[in-house]
Amino acid sequence: QVQLVESGGGLVQPGGSLRLSCVASGSDFSIYGMGWYRQAPGKERELVAIMSNVGSTNQPDSMKGRFTISRDNAKNTVYLQMNSLEPEDTAVYYCNAGGYIGTTLRYYWGQGTQVTVSS
Repeated sequence: QVQLVESGGGLVQPGGSLRLSCVASGSDFSIYGMGWYRQAPGKERELVAIMSNVGSTNQPDSMKGRFTISRDNAKNTVYLQMNSLEPEDTAVYYCNAGGYIGTTLRYYWGQGTQVTVSS
């Protein structure tokens, strides 16, 4: 059983910052990529950033600059530092992890954490 547990969401004023964390747990799960997606009301889920276990990242240009991903492989944890937040960043942020159980590639999602940017 693999679980992803996110934390760090909440209400923040425009221009503020938040740091999201996601911890993966589960035996025999060899994690390769961990990262973040978000889904705003009425919109499709979109990629924020993904980081591999060797530090390479995949991040859309629209997410660069204000969102920084980092990982602690020893703790199976991925972080998302979000700065200069805007109301348009309001969304549920989901942690995603991909890796192998045995020889089978699997992907898992966290339950999501709400980020609300409002004055």
